[in-house]
Amino acid sequence: KPVKWVEDRRENFLAAYQGRGVEADVEMAVAADGKILAVRGRIVGDLGAYLYAPTASRPIITAMLLTGAYEIPNARVEAIGLATNKVPIGPYRGAGRPEAAYIVERMLDLVARELALDPVEVRRRNLIPSTRFPYETPTGLVYDSGNYERALNRALELLDFDKWKKRRQEARAAGRLLGIGVSVYVERAAPAVWERTDVRVDPDGRVRVRPGSSSHGQGHETTFAQIAADNLQVDLDRITVEFGDTAQMPEGMGTFGSRSTTLGGSALVLALDEIREKASKIAAHLMEAAQGDIEHANGEFAVRGSAGRSVSFDDIAAAAYRPESLPPGVDPGLEATGRFRMTNPVFPFGAYAAVVEVERETGQVIIQRFVAVDDAGRIINPLLAEGQVIGATAQGLGQALVEEVVYDENGQMVTGSLTEYGLLRAPQVPTVHSDLLETLSPLNPLGAKGIGEAGTIGAPAAVVNAVIDALAPYGVLHVDVPLRPEKIWRLLSRGRSAEVRNRQRD
Repeated sequence: KPVKWVEDRRENFLAAYQGRGVEADVEMAVAADGKILAVRGRIVGDLGAYLYAPTASRPIITAMLLTGAYEIPNARVEAIGLATNKVPIGPYRGAGRPEAAYIVERMLDLVARELALDPVEVRRRNLIPSTRFPYETPTGLVYDSGNYERALNRALELLDFDKWKKRRQEARAAGRLLGIGVSVYVERAAPAVWERTDVRVDPDGRVRVRPGSSSHGQGHETTFAQIAADNLQVDLDRITVEFGDTAQMPEGMGTFGSRSTTLGGSALVLALDEIREKASKIAAHLMEAAQGDIEHANGEFAVRGSAGRSVSFDDIAAAAYRPESLPPGVDPGLEATGRFRMTNPVFPFGAYAAVVEVERETGQVIIQRFVAVDDAGRIINPLLAEGQVIGATAQGLGQALVEEVVYDENGQMVTGSLTEYGLLRAPQVPTVHSDLLETLSPLNPLGAKGIGEAGTIGAPAAVVNAVIDALAPYGVLHVDVPLRPEKIWRLLSRGRSAEVRNRQRD
């Protein structure tokens, strides 16, 4: 008989795979002017007690991205996976890229502190120039396209950087702990190499899109419908997107790795191109014209240079199912399959910036302003893209400030429910001032790159850099995440104790 098992929340905490779990030992060789000459790192990943198929790739991805968005000529990185008695590591939104961005961006701030340079200026001196793409990193990745400095400039503009620098100076003079942090990230997206999308036009002109990549909240039904409506020049309400029916759509790679628009959308474009090609043949036959003279504009197929000679998309759809209306050699029906393959991943990027204040009495971090600038190539629906950024940013801030799986000395999990596990609540999540830029990818017909994981990658380093900047008067150089209030309070308490001892000594 059919059997169903539904895990409860505690079972999920105990047994479902976890994300992150990386420790890093990193060195940078830097010239006196802040130019980075080399990076050397040792990435140790806690893989858990056994391996899922994607488990081992997490520390490898982190290692591969350890030069970030910067023109660093030399790199040597060792990636090590450790077997422990925990549950396995698996792909949690970001999957190796947040760890890499966090490590690189913390190192850039440490370089700036060591050389007494502005952290923003250190980044400017090392960002890969827009003229260098496609750019091969010393770890073997090939970045397809980018304009990293433009993203950084836009983030500083949205933040009102100069104003907040002045406010930071005033706050410190008044004894308040205000800090500014920035991060520039680059990530790998759409790693799986192919996707399939089917399209069928019904006799009444309605269009059915069947993607191999299905939605679980991202809004793919809107994105794919928009692509189809724009390509065929029909109203959006005439597009139906159908997911998950294996009788209609027997294969597909699925939804992961910020790949659905890049690969699934591109497969859809190929299918739509085939539909338009066949529609042009049918239109030429109906109007007794050469196919080369047919143009598709304003929702109709018309004979170029001949006013009044046109047929609608609905007329073509109806004719496609009447054999007597078809040109010789053209089969009845109007449907196509698009299968798109890429030889290389795409590399979205962006710049994030944060202003925080740390309460001296409690160690609480209060985010005063937060901006996110993301470049994911062609943006099909800005509202959906912004929603992805905001949701991912909330997750990224959570992992930076409060989220952590904790085990006691006997190996028992003590954060096994939402009562004990730290999650940000709505009042703790700031307004995200988001902007979307477009640097098209040359690797797919849409020029798209993917944006679903951006906030988890760019947000943590920006807010942690801001907190460390706020703690600079206490000589704090680094604090491991999560930056829970108690952890920061203890740092501040030690600093105050040292201050008292110094006064007493004086």
